[in-house]
Amino acid sequence: MRRTVFLAGSAMALALTLVPVTTSLAQAQIGGLPRFAIPYDERRGVFSFANGLEDALPAVVQVTTLGSSRGPTSGDNEAKPLQTGSGVIIDAAEGIIVTNNHVIDGGTKYTVDMSDGRLFDAELIGTDKATDVAVLKIKATGLAEVEMVDSDTLRTGDLAFAVGYPLGLDQTLTMGVISGLGRTGLGDAVEDYIQTDAAVNSGNSGGPLLDSRGRLIGINTSILSGGSDMFGGGGGNDGIAFAVPTRILNYVVGQIRENGEVKRGRTGAIMGSLTAERARDFGLGIVRGAVVEDVAPGSAAERAGLRRRDIITRIQNRPVANAGSVNATVGIAPPGAALALVYLRDGREHTTSMTVEEITPITVANGTSATEAFGAQFRAVEAADDLDGVTGVIVSSVGGGSQAAQQGLMAGDVVISVGETPIADMTGLNSALFQWIVPGGPVVLHVKRGDETVDVSLGDAAGDAAATPEATAPEASAPETPSDDPA
Repeated sequence: MRRTVFLAGSAMALALTLVPVTTSLAQAQIGGLPRFAIPYDERRGVFSFANGLEDALPAVVQVTTLGSSRGPTSGDNEAKPLQTGSGVIIDAAEGIIVTNNHVIDGGTKYTVDMSDGRLFDAELIGTDKATDVAVLKIKATGLAEVEMVDSDTLRTGDLAFAVGYPLGLDQTLTMGVISGLGRTGLGDAVEDYIQTDAAVNSGNSGGPLLDSRGRLIGINTSILSGGSDMFGGGGGNDGIAFAVPTRILNYVVGQIRENGEVKRGRTGAIMGSLTAERARDFGLGIVRGAVVEDVAPGSAAERAGLRRRDIITRIQNRPVANAGSVNATVGIAPPGAALALVYLRDGREHTTSMTVEEITPITVANGTSATEAFGAQFRAVEAADDLDGVTGVIVSSVGGGSQAAQQGLMAGDVVISVGETPIADMTGLNSALFQWIVPGGPVVLHVKRGDETVDVSLGDAAGDAAATPEATAPEASAPETPSDDPA
């Protein structure tokens, strides 16, 4: 906080020194070069961003989700408020509102409160769990909408403003800076977050992140708070918040409005993240990139010439920080899209193009040392996993929006059996999956997660329920994963 105040104070002093008190333009010629400073309101004699932001504020709404109570009921079936969040109107003519999926999750009815006091019932157009985006529609006139800007033009250090309805308060605006871009690795979703230190709290979810001109750059989605619990976990603002950028938002909302859902493809490349330890093993002087763990036979990745242990450093001319960077780009690429890749092999740089394939009914692809099934990637347990003698195969990653993610499978889970068949290695997993899939499924995976055993049902006949705890085996444990709680 001190650092932010200090920088703001320095900018203010610079503005006072360099800019004559004339108009809100706040531009002066210094040594023949233009200098821009904080906008100045001459009438009131204050520096203010109100002129740039005030047109966007009427487009920010409060979303209330109603549904059946999750606890004991008295027999009253009337829908009751479950949770509230924020949203933003992106198309005033059609009444289209964007919010978070976790804001509307579990609801049967939705209402929208406008900043002018009007209240409307809303229709749910569609959702995308992988990006935590939902689209609502209201029938109303006299609506405002926000202007969007391409999030790829953002730079760390840009001013950012979060707007929403936090902690039961009326519409609230907070200011910060863009703290980082391309944040991934926070879960199993399609992630490419904007990080900001603008104050975001419970109730801000689904509200807009704006630039200093009041243009939409992202949707506030989650925070890190109180000991690394993502999405708040009941904690307050610690200055680390994440927003879905418009680069992803535009694709997802467009797909939902056109199809009612997001259609994604696959490449057949099983990805891992390049770490400092792995970089030393590869003899590399870099620690950012995505490692090709394996390539499914006959897949788009194989046709693109990728091999195991290749290091992807750029995709679509964007730097790759880790496996999440690749998964995020593939996650918003429609089937048929060609993705330009730059990768390292034996220390030498190569380029290729990889076409995203449509997902077919074939849900399992076996590589030489890894397997992809239902959107999850599996690999053999290694000594470095430190599982205290537990045998099986480990879930290395779970694709955002995949059936595996929807059914609750998590990275770090250890598959100990498929149905009644114990699993000791990759050969056993591949054989068991094939035996279950040929009849049409479902496939029931028994996995170790921490100190509990969990059943995950996958396949064409899998139900909608997420994984549920079963009997506990106290003698073994798997690595813990961060908890995810809505903001």
